[in-house]
Amino acid sequence: MKGYSDFPYLEQVLRIERVRTIIKTGKTEREVVFGVTSLTPAQAGPQVLAKLVRDHWSIENCLHYVRDFTFDEDRSPVRTGAGPRVMASLRNLAISLLRLNGFQNVAQGLRYIGRNQCRALELIGA
Repeated sequence: MKGYSDFPYLEQVLRIERVRTIIKTGKTEREVVFGVTSLTPAQAGPQVLAKLVRDHWSIENCLHYVRDFTFDEDRSPVRTGAGPRVMASLRNLAISLLRLNGFQNVAQGLRYIGRNQCRALELIGA
């Protein structure tokens, strides 16, 4: 891509075509998105780029989805200073502790702990 753009550090442009079927309606949707990367073709060919994109979405689905829906993070009243960052870190800690202790479903793990708060101490080995 060198010489075609003055975008800083641009090495490759990628086009991703996504097709998904909505289970409830059976409707098929198609989407085309573009990405840019500073990785050269020697560093990341098509398979590597595809894996990087999939890995990004696994993080999105495993962490951010849980934070958005289980913890209802978007409606948090904590909005100033370091508060939002601290709360996000605490939520990430809670998610990690639950997953490390075998909970695949974070909401279920939170209900389990909520019935007996001493269980939270057990998660950290206390």
